[in-house]
Amino acid sequence: MNTQLTFDWPVGVALGADDFFVSDANAQAYAMVGSAASWPERKLIVTGPSGSGKSHLCRVAQAQLNATIYHATALPAELPDGSVIVEDMDQLPSADQETMFHLHNHLRHSGGYLMMTAQTAPRDWGLTLPDLKSRMQGTSLITIDDPDDALLSALIMKLMADRQIMPPPALVAYLVPRIERSFSAAADIVARLDAQSLAQGRPVGRALAASLLDNIDQDAR
Repeated sequence: MNTQLTFDWPVGVALGADDFFVSDANAQAYAMVGSAASWPERKLIVTGPSGSGKSHLCRVAQAQLNATIYHATALPAELPDGSVIVEDMDQLPSADQETMFHLHNHLRHSGGYLMMTAQTAPRDWGLTLPDLKSRMQGTSLITIDDPDDALLSALIMKLMADRQIMPPPALVAYLVPRIERSFSAAADIVARLDAQSLAQGRPVGRALAASLLDNIDQDAR
């Protein structure tokens, strides 16, 4: 991982297949998304916590399948041609369950692929339409695990780059063992570092990180 931390910092938010950082935590999900021909009934659900890379995987699948991406709260009024990706199915409005059911059946009969994302499994989506519920629970599911050290390091680097922060790479190695191993914790510490750097006029570095982590620990007591 030390070699990884010396790479040039990325510019902007890169969402191509080659920009997706693969580690043990997400390797299975990445491989599954990249092998659409193996999806049973041409459909797949990818679950994982917020910030785990589900939207990035959607862009990877979109490029491979020439698919159209919709959010679960903004499904199309007319049934689309081709393949479809629906993000955040756990936010599907109750009133749109029938629309989603018809979209599912349309793609099944037309030969299109259907990829969906959510933070939780279908059993926790609150679905009340029996036919949709059974079809969702019968869909193959792959889960992105909590980040390992390699993925957590890469995530912190990417989050900092998105904010145009370019601290010493060693700062990432300092942060990883000192924060909760989760996607939300990585996003939180980067946001706090950025805010404190701007508020105090200090560079984002180990000294600022140490003082911030001390304050977080004291608040938690």
